[in-house]
Amino acid sequence: AAGLAFTGGAIAGPVTTAFAAPTTKPTSQTQTDRKGGHGERELGVRYEAQPNFYYCGPAATRNALSVQGKNINVDDMAKEMGTTEAGTNSINDITPVLNKETGKNDAYHSVEISSPDADAKQTDQLRADIVRTVDDGRAVVANIAGTSTDTDGGVHSYEGGHYISVVGYHDNGNTVTIADSADPNTAAYQITVEHLADWIATRGYATS
Repeated sequence: AAGLAFTGGAIAGPVTTAFAAPTTKPTSQTQTDRKGGHGERELGVRYEAQPNFYYCGPAATRNALSVQGKNINVDDMAKEMGTTEAGTNSINDITPVLNKETGKNDAYHSVEISSPDADAKQTDQLRADIVRTVDDGRAVVANIAGTSTDTDGGVHSYEGGHYISVVGYHDNGNTVTIADSADPNTAAYQITVEHLADWIATRGYATS
């Protein structure tokens, strides 16, 4: 997707995550870090697909931390996050793990988008948060729900909820790059920040 090869406030309301299709074996791919002009940057991701339908929280966190050169076992993270077959409860269970593995208590904080749809202020904040976090060499982890469409017209639907990593931005953050652990065939794609903000609405994200 997008020409890429892939070798982180309190949350209001229910924020359970998701059921992505299980994979028989996590697939590993790597993408190198690169910074271009025109307000864009892509972080190097050592992508792995999630090993089962309920590990999207640990898998998104693992993929996010891989941009820092870290390789943390998803089972260990699942235990820390309290992940069960019902998923990982909220972004607030992921932010502390991101901080622990980054090695700084304040590396990440949680941001809530509590409304059913993101407004312009929330979208602007998300854009600024992604640009700042990626420029710091870190990925954002987002808790999403519902259906959205990427810039190539691909449809991504997670009605029960899901976690993804945001690993790059283009056009000064108006378009962002997603690392999605659900399916290695759609490991990476780009989406507008407006669509991403609405995807996060009623949930939250972890950012620098």
